[in-house]
Formats: sequence, C-alpha cells, structure tokens
Amino acid sequence: MNPTSSHPPPPPPAVQTVRKLIVDVVDARDLLPKDGQGSSSPYVVVDFDGQKKRTSTKYRDLNPSWNESLEFEVSDPVHMDTEELEIEVFNDKRYGANSGSGRKNHFLGRVKLYGSQFAKRGEEGLFYVPLEKKSVFSWIRGEIGLRIYYFDHQVVAEETQAQDGGGGGPPPQNQPPPEEPVPNQERPRQVMVVEEGRVFEVPAPMENVRDGCHSPPVVVIEESHPQHHHHYPQHPPLQSQAVHYHHSENPPPQQQQQQHHEDSHSHHHPPPPEEQFLPSIRKMQSGRVGSSGYGERVRVLRRPNGDYSPRVISGNFGADQSERVHPYDLVEPMQYLFVRIVKARGLAHNENPYVKIRATSHCVKSKPTSHRPGEPTDSPDWHQVFAIAHRPDSASSTLEISVWDSHSERFLGGVCFDLSDVPVRDPPDSPLAPQWYRLEGGAADQHPGGVSGDIQLAVWIGTQADDAFPEAWHSDAPYLAHTRSKVYQSPKLWYLRVTVIEAQDLHIAPNLPPLTAPEIRVKAQIGFQSFKTRRGTMNNHSASLHFNEDLLFVAGEPLEDSLIILVEDRTNKDPQLLGLIVIPVSAIEQRLDERHVASKWLPLECRGGDGCVPPGRGGGSYCGRIHLRLCLEGGYHVLDEAAHVCSDFRPTAKQLWKPAIGILELGILGARGLLPMKAKGPGKGSTDAYCVAKYGKKWVRTRTITDSFDPRWNEQYTWQVYDPCTVLTIGVFDNWRMFADVSDEKTDSQIGKVRIRVSTLESNRVYTNSYPLLVLSRTGFKKVGEIELAVRFACPSLLPDTCAVYGQPLLPRMHYLRPLGVTQQEALRGAATKMVAAWLARSEPPLGHEVVRYMLDADSHTWSMRKSKANWFRIVAVLAWAVGLAKWLDDIKRWRNPVTTVLVHVLYLVLVWFPDLIVPTGFLYVFLIGVWYYRFKPKIPAGMDVRLSHADAVDPDELDEEFDTIPSSKPPDLVRARYDRLRMLAARVQTVLGDFATQGERVQALVSWRDPRATKLFIFVCLLITVVLYVVPPKMVAVALGFYYLRHPMFRDPMPPSSLNFFRRLPSLSDRLM
Repeated sequence: MNPTSSHPPPPPPAVQTVRKLIVDVVDARDLLPKDGQGSSSPYVVVDFDGQKKRTSTKYRDLNPSWNESLEFEVSDPVHMDTEELEIEVFNDKRYGANSGSGRKNHFLGRVKLYGSQFAKRGEEGLFYVPLEKKSVFSWIRGEIGLRIYYFDHQVVAEETQAQDGGGGGPPPQNQPPPEEPVPNQERPRQVMVVEEGRVFEVPAPMENVRDGCHSPPVVVIEESHPQHHHHYPQHPPLQSQAVHYHHSENPPPQQQQQQHHEDSHSHHHPPPPEEQFLPSIRKMQSGRVGSSGYGERVRVLRRPNGDYSPRVISGNFGADQSERVHPYDLVEPMQYLFVRIVKARGLAHNENPYVKIRATSHCVKSKPTSHRPGEPTDSPDWHQVFAIAHRPDSASSTLEISVWDSHSERFLGGVCFDLSDVPVRDPPDSPLAPQWYRLEGGAADQHPGGVSGDIQLAVWIGTQADDAFPEAWHSDAPYLAHTRSKVYQSPKLWYLRVTVIEAQDLHIAPNLPPLTAPEIRVKAQIGFQSFKTRRGTMNNHSASLHFNEDLLFVAGEPLEDSLIILVEDRTNKDPQLLGLIVIPVSAIEQRLDERHVASKWLPLECRGGDGCVPPGRGGGSYCGRIHLRLCLEGGYHVLDEAAHVCSDFRPTAKQLWKPAIGILELGILGARGLLPMKAKGPGKGSTDAYCVAKYGKKWVRTRTITDSFDPRWNEQYTWQVYDPCTVLTIGVFDNWRMFADVSDEKTDSQIGKVRIRVSTLESNRVYTNSYPLLVLSRTGFKKVGEIELAVRFACPSLLPDTCAVYGQPLLPRMHYLRPLGVTQQEALRGAATKMVAAWLARSEPPLGHEVVRYMLDADSHTWSMRKSKANWFRIVAVLAWAVGLAKWLDDIKRWRNPVTTVLVHVLYLVLVWFPDLIVPTGFLYVFLIGVWYYRFKPKIPAGMDVRLSHADAVDPDELDEEFDTIPSSKPPDLVRARYDRLRMLAARVQTVLGDFATQGERVQALVSWRDPRATKLFIFVCLLITVVLYVVPPKMVAVALGFYYLRHPMFRDPMPPSSLNFFRRLPSLSDRLM
C-alpha cells in the first residue's frame, strides 16, 4: 500500500490577484539649464501610493532619453481612479559647476496624473505632458514623454507564518534544526526612521561594505543589556545628524525586503556598487511602527533653523565679586599693562631717541622724536600710551623700558620694574600721575659712563574700561591708523525744500516757430543732487511763467554748500541758459513745523558770452527774476536707513526731541570660527577682523584684531533709546585699509551682519548669545563664522513714559501733515546715504563707503527674485491662520468630529440667544490665545533667518541676477532670457489681478442691470429676504442659518450651492478687454 495514499490530497493553493502599474519614462524635451554651465543632468522621481522610485541620471542633456520602466504595486485596485501619480524632474547637482553649494537638487518641473488616466496593457500609448511649476516663482519649461499602463496577474499566497516565527503551533517534524547564530555577527537590521511626522523603512547595512566610504553617524544604543556602540554606514538623508537607536527586545526577522529612501533634493555622491540598495520606499504609519516588534525606531533631532540659529552662550562677565559695579559688566574683563611715556631730560648726546618696551612676549617701540634745528636734543617728548596684554600667571615678571638712539642704535639708558609691584587702577579712579625715574646702564651699555638723564612715565595694570585704552597702542592691533576703536557721529541732515513759484522778464528767443510755446524749466542743484521742474506754463495776460512745484534736497551740517538755481530754455535740442542765482544754504530760513514761510523775488544773473542776453536787448546783467520759497525742514526725520530696519525716528530739530526712555548697552565679546579672508602666504590665509555697530546717529568701531580667526574684542558701548521699535545693526568686516598706501584705496571685505530689534528685548535683562555670520554672494550662501554679543535694554518696563511710546506716531508730525511720496523718499534716502558715507570717510580711521552702505542697507530696494519669493511665502504664512480656520470650519460642517460639532452647535445657540456675549467672548478668546502662546515666546533675540530669506534654496542664476549691476553687465542673450522670465512672472500676476477685478465687477453687476435677468432675480430675492426678516425674529433666522450651514453631510449636495453658481454666472468687464 502506498504510504502516501493515507493522507488526503493537499488543498489547492490560494490565488490572489495583484495589480501592477508600469510607468515607462521615455524621454524629455527642451529642459531648462540649471547647472550653471548651460545644461542640466536630469533624472526623474516617480511617486505613487507611497512608493517612490527614480531613474538614472543623464549627464548634461537637455533632451534626455531614459527608456526605463518603473513598476509599482497598486494596494487598492478598486479606488485606483482616485490615486495620484506624481512625476518630478530634477537636475543632479553632483554633475554641475555648483555642486558644493546648497542642499537641494534643482527642480526642473513636475507632472500630476490620476488613476483615471491610466490605460490597460495593450491600450497604452506614448504621450507628452508639459512640465508644471511648483510655485508661482518657478521657472520651468519643457515636456516629458510617458507611457503608463497597468495589468493584473495572479500569484499564489504562500503560508509563511511558520517561517516568520509567527503562530504558536509546533514546528514541522521533518524540518532540520535551526542553525546556531554565528558569534560576533549580527543579523541585518531594518530601521524605521521617523522624520517630521513620517516613518520610513531604512535598509539594513550590507555585510561587505568598504570602510571609509561614509563617516558613521553618532549612535547611542539604549537597552537593558550592557551598552554597545554599533556603527552603520551613513545614509544620505541622515548625513550629519545625531541619531538615537532604540533596540527592540524581539529579534528582527531574517527575511525582509530592503527598501531605500533616496531624497532627490539632497546632495550626495553615489555610493559604491557594494552599497547600492533598491531605489524604492514605502511610507508607513507611525502607529504601525510603534506597535510592531520588528525593526528599530529612530528619531532624528534637528535644530529649528539648522546651524544658522542664534544660541545662548555662557561667560564670566563681570566676575568681580566685590560690591563695586564694574563699568564693563557685559564683557569679559581683559587685563592690560599700561605704560605712559611722557618725556625725558638730561639724555646723552643723540639725534632721534625712541623708547623700547619689553614685557612678557611683547616688544614694542615708540615713535622717534624729531628735533627742530637749534633745539636741545636731551629733552625729547613722546606722550604715548601702550597697552600690552597682561596675564597675572605669566612666567615673566619684569618690565624693561629702555631709551635708544634711532640713528646709531646706541643705548641711552633704561629702567626695570617688577610687575608684582605695579599698581592696579580701576576706573573711575583718577589717572595715575607720571613720575621721574633715573636711567641706568646695563648689559646693553657699550659705552660706560654714557648713560645719563631721567625719564617721566607711569605704569599701571588696568582693563579695557581704562580711559587711556581707546588711544593706546595695542599689542594685538599694532597698526595705529586703522585699528583703533573709535566712536563716530553721523552728520546732522536737513531736508531743503525749494518751491519754484514763478519767473518773469526772461529773455526768451523771439525766433520761435508759429504756435510753438517755449519749454522753460528750472533746474536746482546742491552738491551732487540735481532736480528739474516740469515745463512752465504761460499766462495769456502776462509774459510770466508759472511752475508751483516743490523740489526736495538733503543738506548736511555745517551747511557749507550753496544752492544753485538755473533757468533753462529747452525748446531746441541744446538747452540755453537764461539765468542763474547762487544761494548759500546757511542763509536759508529754518522751520520746525508747518508754519508759512514767506516767499522772495530773487534776481537772475547773466554770464557774458554765454548767450543768455539776446542781440539787440543791450548788455545789461539783468536777466529776469524768479519767485522762490526756501526753507530748511527741521520737523522731518531724514531717513538714511531702510524703513524696516531704521534705528532712529527723531526729527532733525533737537527742540522737538522727546526724553529718552532707556539705555541700550552692547557688549561685543568676540567672534568664533571666521574663515580666511585674505592670503597671507603660500597655502595660508588670515583675517584681520573688526566690528561696527550702528544705532541712531552713533556709530562705534572696535579695534582690529590682526591675524586671528577667533578675535576677542570685549568692548562695551551704550546708546540712548528714544523709541523701542528700532533696530540695532552689528557688522563684522575684514580690514584691508591698514595694508594700503595713501594712493592705493582698498576696500574692507564684509564678513557678516546681525540685526537686533530693541522691542524684542525684555527690560533690564542681559542676553548673551552667539549669532551666525551669514553672507550671500554670487557664488551662493555660506556661513563664515559666529559673533558673540551681550545686549541689555535698561528701562522701566511698564511706566507711563514707556507705554505711551506705543501709542504715538512712528514718524514725526511733518511726515503726516505734508507726506513725502515713496519714490521721492527713496531718492532722498540714497542721497542721505551718500552724504553719511562721505562724512564718515573723512574720519580717522575712516569708515569706508562700502562699510556704510552695507550697514545702512543701501541696496535693499533692488530687484531680487529671491526676495520676491521670500515675501510671497511671508504672505502665505500670514494667511495661514485664515486657511486653518477655514479648514476647521469645513471639518465642523462635515462632522469629522461629531463631539466638536455638537459643542459648536451649543456655543452657537448661546451666542445667538445672548448676542451681548459675542464681543466679550471674542476678546476673551484673544486673551487666552496670548496667554497660551506665552509658553512659546522667543527666549533670545532673533538674528538673520536663512529660511525666511529663502537663501538656502536659491538658484545660482537668480543670485547672479541679484548681484548684477544697473545697467546690466551680462551678455544680451542672458538678459533676454531673464526678461522673458520676468514677463512670464508678470503674466501670472496679471492673471491674478484680473481675477480680483472680475470678482469685484460681478458684485457691481448685481444691481447694474448689465444682466437684466440676474438683476431681477437678485432684487426679488432681496425683497423676499426683507419681508422674511420683518416677520421672523432675527434670532430664529440666525439659528436657522447656522444650523443649515452646520447640517450633516448626509443632507448635503456635493455640487456647489446655487448662490455660488449664481455669482459665478454674473457678467464682468473682462470680455471688453482688447
């Protein structure tokens, strides 16, 4: 008997139908070049039903051909028609010229298709779809060729429960025993990565991985057993991230499909062949991952804004524990050895003596003393102060001061001091009085008996708070002319208003063509500023010309310039001068308010031989007269900064200033990790950094720390605050001028800038933070270091004077009584910036023109696609609350959460029945929102925001356009391409504006009878509503409307309501446009 005949035949295997979707990516045409070299290296990413796959990269090809098939599994074939297929094309930055800048690959376009557009296998065909934009500001072109189809096939479902270790039944009897695990060898793990609310399956590392290909991430394993540290090859999306691995007690299954998530926006080099994984990904719900015993859960920790956010630092500021308050309590006290060399007497014969000071590791020399002919050479004067960095624990404890002859290098005598006996001076103590010390000989004396005389000096130990520190020679900043710390004051600026009223008795050329009126204009100029009036109008009853036009200029004290008024005849091609007048600006009347200023008739002067006197009219110097009203406006604030970052709003006239409300204190501690800005030698760079801070009219500049990537300034400055809604600006620069000759003008390089709004500072609190220094240039965005600052705003927090400021106008009174136009204000700001830069450039050491323009944001009004995108996303963020409220109301009326909807019904009934509670309830709700958000208030003052500025994902071509000059210096083809892009953007804006106009015209069409039938219906409905509201109580109407709006979805029609359909059918004026 057959032994197998006793067993029943096995049941037929279960057959399951699986639907597959095939996406054939054939080719693309006319893609946009985005690699900076006139081409692109495109690849395609296809996302369907949580599965993401990509094609290969075609190197530098704007018309690539892939011919690759990507297979996807349809999880729900019944609802496949509603599934979305997203196809995106990117430029692989690994093959471009700018492969090192930015994090994301360049976006080349996308296509969205739905399951209803898919065809069955055998019915498919090749079709081309135009690439679409991702946002309004995207610049996309080209099309992609696709072939998409699906098919069903049957598979046999295998029972894998026993193989996977599932179930509690006994194992089969005829199975071999399980193999023992190999020691020191772990099975491959599959990791669940949780990132920003999404969970992905990350493949386990393969066994044969070459060492050194990728640096391993920081891994911390938390389990009950002794801790072990395992290093896995770094996955590109997790590069430079701190990852915590939580081991599960259950072992992972032996067989799992390896899946890999590849972020098409990240920049990384392709892994070697041994590390290639399947380019697919499957999104999973976090709840499923959390409940699963397999795999590991990984949490990626990220800073809110990457490495570009300010951070809190700690420091030993004002470490003195005595009861005396240190004047520099915001910075670290730095000890210096001060030596004041005054003069000498009774020196031996010499020509040009100088003093040499040697202390610790520093050796400095004073300037040689020059003598006039006939003067004695034994009593030179120096009057110099030296500040040498001092460490109390220094090995050297001796200070040597010696006098030498610069001509013969002969030793003239010296003095030695024990540093332990040097007194310590702490301001506000009075300056230490210099004393006479006898010069003595020593080992350097080569002529015994030739040393004689005395030297007057003072030696003490102090800090940077010492009165002698600003003017002292510093050991860390040896170049005196350009490295000292200084305080500057901006010039006092006025608006000069020139009102041109009338001109009479002008010598106009008589030989004009018939019916031709002369074109007479008045031109006014002061310094580099020049403006012209419009064409004058003549009166039929008199020969006078009327203008009645205001011209505004910026004038700076000490008001040494002159105002020149020119009257020109521009009837012919060449303008002809009819007369002029020169008026000193210092003689013009000043006014502080809107009072009337008397006008004056001023005679015009003629110049002989310039043609202003026509033949036959005599040779007199009288050329007519002009009627002017001149005044210096003291009631305006002359803007020299951008309005959104202004640091002062006080008017020009000091009589109109209000008392200060507080004191702003800034401690400039130092900088960390600066990048080299100049080449010092072969293969070596250096940075000579100094810091500039500007608030109000006061500018401060720290000393320059030479050849240091981590300079420490530790300087403290104060400003009076008149308005808390102002901005403090701090910039860091690299000093080039100290190496330049007088004839060679070198500009300082900008390292970075930080702005701090005073109103964001709490009263009497010290903020000690480190801010990143960010620079945006033609080559891209980069971080060049960090600056450490300590800020304190000392003011009474809630006193009447402080609170009253928030209720006062931001600008002075004259800005509202006689406002200035936006274009006029911007032109005046440019003139004010030039005057401030010219004024500060005459200081010693000078503040360069490039420094002033960078601090004042002189180029903030220039066009930039990056700024346009940033402003667009700012608008989107502002309107996000309205979008969220609309979504919440939509969820309420769709009964997504029945409990919440019922509570809203109850609240609505209460408010309708007691309408007096509506306004108090609204204000109470706002109050509660403010209290709730108190938990999330900013802990530190914010600096420059990279994401808000849209600097982390800026296109190189857009950067090149942003830094282009006016007029453009680029080739005509590139300028034409940028012009076409602006036209495309303007077309989108034009369409949006047209849509807004259409909606407004439809509202007007309700009662304008442009559509008689629609107007009849509308006014009839209005009459019906009027009758209903007269009859039915308003509370009942409100309850009925509210409940109708919140009705259950089963009573709703999926089609748009009749009222909306009626409104959309109303006529607009768009059909009348040509």
